[in-house]
Amino acid sequence: MTDTPTHDVAAQRLRSIGQRFTRGRRALVDALDGASNPLTVEQVRELESSLPQSSVYRNLAVLEEAGVVRRVSSSDEFARFELAEDLTEHHHHLICSVCGSVVDFTLPDEVESLVDGELNSAAKRLGFTGDHHRLDLVGRCSDCS
Repeated sequence: MTDTPTHDVAAQRLRSIGQRFTRGRRALVDALDGASNPLTVEQVRELESSLPQSSVYRNLAVLEEAGVVRRVSSSDEFARFELAEDLTEHHHHLICSVCGSVVDFTLPDEVESLVDGELNSAAKRLGFTGDHHRLDLVGRCSDCS
């Protein structure tokens, strides 16, 4: 396995919380890095079948604590996981309220700028300081419509 900039960041963040970047954690980072959408634990296991389910849960929790992985809540009982946004790109989610599927999408730069401006204005009016935003559009996917 070759190191990538994502691996370097993951290793550094894990070290900062007293953890190591083990082979299993590296495999999880690689699986999430190669995914086009957030993955459930079962989907991660399909990609990395050599890892026991308990190991996947435990290591995803450590990676989340280190800020390498982000948990995405859906409308079903299965959490989904993706690499932290600063390791990929800024994006949003379409969440199906029927089947729970989660799909990533991006907005054009000019729309993203307008959204940022409006959110910053609202935050300022309310005495809130925002760091970043996440947008989840909840509805029905094409399969459930």
